[in-house]
Amino acid sequence: MKVLFIGGSGVISSACTSLALENGIDLYLLNRGLRANGPTGAKQITADIKNPAEVKKALGNLTFDAVVNWIAFTPADVERDVELFQGRTAQYIFISSASAYQKPLLNYRITEDTPLVNPFWEYSRNKIASEETVIKALRDKGFPGVIVRPSLTYGETLIPLVLNSWGKSYTAVARMKRGEPVIVPGDGTSLWTITHNSDFAKGLVGLLGQRNSIGQSFHITSDEVLTWDQYYQTVAEAVGVKANIIHIASDFIAVCLPGETGGLHGDKTASAIFDNSKIKRFVPTYQATTSFATGIRKTLAWFDADKSRQIVDTDHEQKLDKIIRAYESGLKAARQSFA
Repeated sequence: MKVLFIGGSGVISSACTSLALENGIDLYLLNRGLRANGPTGAKQITADIKNPAEVKKALGNLTFDAVVNWIAFTPADVERDVELFQGRTAQYIFISSASAYQKPLLNYRITEDTPLVNPFWEYSRNKIASEETVIKALRDKGFPGVIVRPSLTYGETLIPLVLNSWGKSYTAVARMKRGEPVIVPGDGTSLWTITHNSDFAKGLVGLLGQRNSIGQSFHITSDEVLTWDQYYQTVAEAVGVKANIIHIASDFIAVCLPGETGGLHGDKTASAIFDNSKIKRFVPTYQATTSFATGIRKTLAWFDADKSRQIVDTDHEQKLDKIIRAYESGLKAARQSFA
């Protein structure tokens, strides 16, 4: 089977790249070639997907059994891909996001039939609009689109805690080690699902080449569900400390940091419990086997292996400390007011 990944070096896609190669898939990676060493066994196509003429020239007469775009975020991205790959692939997989599901949820159990509604986060609304573009291309042109929705997925390079610095995710661990408070939105009891990238890869790679998946949508997540407090406590235990958790309402955090509104109200404030029955029907061997306790220890080992990886986002920390001071000031004022 011949497959093209557009991207392929991110947290999620890198695990899929590794598993595809392990399974003997003839894998091509299309990217700008900025990384010095690509994965052994993959064929490199150097081009910028944002430059369709350059991509057409680089692809030549190549055709594929499946194309997966890991870096499409808007309807314009999908429209460009339809023009590029119409007649060139038997399957096109658009990587959407589980954050597209209805917020707030009207049913705690999320299936692929859960409505796609997110008034809080532009990122998610763009993914929803992109999904609609995929379906329209299938309906109008027979373009073989498939939609996959990852939820919060991590690997060895990412510590996936809410309100952490995304680009410098060791920040939360550094705070824990120093005994400083870490903020958990709400009261810490919201149920959430975090998936290891090696587990997600089993589902995605299992879908490659499946013609009966065309026109379908899938989320691929772990079946393990923990509270946000449990996720923080699990990380702290792996580090060998006790988490100093402070609970602050998401509304309060969003007032202090408006940029966090989408990620909180549009995603991580609500409970997220996924029904994975559909992906298991299409990929009967699919089973998420990496618990968070196991996966996060692998992640921490990666950070511990090279101290230069343990980058702390000082700007983000200052914002967290400012929120905590404002919250504690408000608590003090409330106590005095009601004394």
